[in-house]
Amino acid sequence: MQLDFLTAAGNIILIGSNGVGKSTLAQNLGYQAVMQGHTVLFATAANMLSDLAAQDGDNALRRRLQHYSKPALLIIDEIGYLSYSNRHADLLFEIINRRYEQKSIVVTTNRPFGEWGEIFPNASCVVSLIDRLIHHSEIVAIEGDSYRMKEAKEQTMKRKSDSANKGTSK
Repeated sequence: MQLDFLTAAGNIILIGSNGVGKSTLAQNLGYQAVMQGHTVLFATAANMLSDLAAQDGDNALRRRLQHYSKPALLIIDEIGYLSYSNRHADLLFEIINRRYEQKSIVVTTNRPFGEWGEIFPNASCVVSLIDRLIHHSEIVAIEGDSYRMKEAKEQTMKRKSDSANKGTSK
């Protein structure tokens, strides 16, 4: 949370299974960056890539690319949950390339880099995309059980306990 990576134009990559807190950590990094006066943009990979792919014309696309290139910190959440076309891979590469060694990115993903070829099947730029993203990056692997699953189990146990207590209090 010291945000030293921002001054070095480094990246943070949070890798882990569903529900381990990657998005929450990314949002907290973004919040700290805003509190320290930095500009931050948070977007899911799906929303960002759909937004870029929907632009009609070169000028519109250039403006949207600038939108994602401009903030001091860009947080791209949930790379790996969906598969994307070559066009989407090219657009993500363009964003990463524009920010490379200039501005920081935080990425959350549930897939190791060796599986990114499945996220972007047939995209020739995947190796270059990963290469630029991980250069000057801190990769944080988060292991553990899903917090959502833990909370669901706790709620179920509480309901069962409450129901049992109501039955014995009659």
